[in-house]
Amino acid sequence: MHAFDFLTKDRICQPGTGITMMLDKGLGTRGVKDLLEMSGEYVDLAKFGWGTSAIHQKDIVTEKIELYKTYGVKPYPGGTLLEVAYIQNKMDQFLQEALELGFEAIEISDGTIDIPSEERNQLIGKVKDLGFKAITEVGKKDPIKDQELDLDRKVEMVNADLDSGADWVLMEAREGGKGIGIYDEKGNVKEDEVQTFLDQTQPETIIWEAPQKNQQVYFILKLGPNVNLGNITPEEVTSLESMRKGLRGDTLGKVKY
Repeated sequence: MHAFDFLTKDRICQPGTGITMMLDKGLGTRGVKDLLEMSGEYVDLAKFGWGTSAIHQKDIVTEKIELYKTYGVKPYPGGTLLEVAYIQNKMDQFLQEALELGFEAIEISDGTIDIPSEERNQLIGKVKDLGFKAITEVGKKDPIKDQELDLDRKVEMVNADLDSGADWVLMEAREGGKGIGIYDEKGNVKEDEVQTFLDQTQPETIIWEAPQKNQQVYFILKLGPNVNLGNITPEEVTSLESMRKGLRGDTLGKVKY
């Protein structure tokens, strides 16, 4: 039982929605244990950021994966690591290693490289056939290249990924959330672009990368407490959940269940 549970309502959401994707940038096992003890019930996906899992010992990576899974959190390696495997032509080895380590999802992205659409679709199928959840990412990490990828093309990519079997699609914003994707140089939301995705895709399958508080507040107020949000730092997981439940001034009295 939570403290002051008579003041709050539980979030009740449809399967696959209300997702909080946390960005693990290299937490140690003790840090993971502390995080999960306090906030594990509020984390759904744990991304081992970019290629960090490749520079830590296997036994530590495995221990972290098992800790996350004990709390019902799905761990997965960052999309950049898949991109490294792709350009080295080691995709089968990469997926086998991910399977043996115990990861439960794979992120398919081409934020730094280019993967042809047909191969991207095939990768989604291969990942699903191996029993992983498939998480794709739309957008480029270089702001200039991201701007060259126009809105219509991004919408097309989201829908193509979903048609190919992706479970969720991440909207690229990096860990800073400024000057890229749906955010301007100050980190403000480009509302017209968000509305286009809402109108032309399946928004319940999108995970909006929203590393900044103002971005999290925007989506909670616009789409409700069960909006899918990603790139949440470990120290902000509790803060985000409090906003989802209207327990912080930004959303107090404004959240609709």
